[in-house]
Amino acid sequence: MQRTTRLTRELSLLATEPPPGITCWQNGQLDNLRAQILGGVDTPYEKGIFNLEIIVPERYPFEPPKIRFLTPIYHPNIDSAGRICLDVLKLPPKGAWRPSLNISTLLTSIQLLMAEPNPDDPLMADISSEYKYNKQLFLLNAREWTEKYAGQMKASKPLEEKIVQSETSSSSSESTTQKRKGVSISRKEKKSRPDS
Repeated sequence: MQRTTRLTRELSLLATEPPPGITCWQNGQLDNLRAQILGGVDTPYEKGIFNLEIIVPERYPFEPPKIRFLTPIYHPNIDSAGRICLDVLKLPPKGAWRPSLNISTLLTSIQLLMAEPNPDDPLMADISSEYKYNKQLFLLNAREWTEKYAGQMKASKPLEEKIVQSETSSSSSESTTQKRKGVSISRKEKKSRPDS
């Protein structure tokens, strides 16, 4: 009974006053929730929409919810099954979960973990090593995964059609540029690149 009352209150609060970049909703039953986290600005996850599954246990709030990413993410603390290595998702003595915490706090903590990975407590050792010793490669791979798996739905037409459309319009292909890694690349140049 306590779980139902608390979850109803938390979901109501999440609907009326959600944390920035986070949405959460019920997925059928009260103990099965879904959430979306927007990738933070100035992170390799920027402009990505990441879906999460939240399973609320019978003993909630005395036991933390089980949260995992449904959207693949390239991150040292999140494995290929979407499991998250974060202390507030575990019970003491190894974890930091307390009944005073709530789903909103957990989602905000996950959002912060996305922005600031913890390579010293990894789930993915290879990604952690890359983050520590070759950060540029990590950022490149994380951006690539974000575009591939978490990219926001483009307009109804694919990118190639947009490029063709812009070339047929009056000189707009000359003036339209895309900012990437601090370098301006015109759409014509981008289209002619074999790796695009």
